[in-house]
Amino acid sequence: MTQFCAPLAFAAILAFAAPAHAAEDYSKTLDAFKASPTVKPYFETAYGYAVFPTIGKGGVGIGGAYGKGQVYRAGVVTGTTSMKQLSIGLQLGGQAYSEIIFFEDKRAYDTFTSGKFEFGAQAAAVAITASAQAQAGTGAATAGASTGQDAGHQTAAYQNGMAVFTYAKGGLMYEASLSGQKFGFKPLK
Repeated sequence: MTQFCAPLAFAAILAFAAPAHAAEDYSKTLDAFKASPTVKPYFETAYGYAVFPTIGKGGVGIGGAYGKGQVYRAGVVTGTTSMKQLSIGLQLGGQAYSEIIFFEDKRAYDTFTSGKFEFGAQAAAVAITASAQAQAGTGAATAGASTGQDAGHQTAAYQNGMAVFTYAKGGLMYEASLSGQKFGFKPLK
């Protein structure tokens, strides 16, 4: 059953997250992140950032996630990005969330926009909504996370030039790893 359900769950995620986002989706997503006292300072000091209005994720044993986004430098869109993730292990359910990745400096921005960036095993994302926590793996980004009463008021710091934040939109999933997220980048012409 798991072998049959996992591809169906992954196909449903791709169908959910694949639609192109309108400019207002990006605006609403950025407004939601800017409303967080933890995230707001990053907009003032970051070299750039990548924002994903909706990432759909789901699985039964084998899972996947997919989302499309835009990359900004100095508040101006420089290109589009996509995120794909395949995971194997204890997981069940589906969820939708927004994600933003801040680049502390040009080096971090260049690493991400190389078109072949991937989170490794040691990074974490700060969940800015209550009772949400995510662990990410990367050689390039890490930030701490907490849940419960303090969710949304965590402290965060750049690690290896990147800081990652997520904002839960809906769904329930027993697994919240960002490890293995792979990103593509396409510059504007």
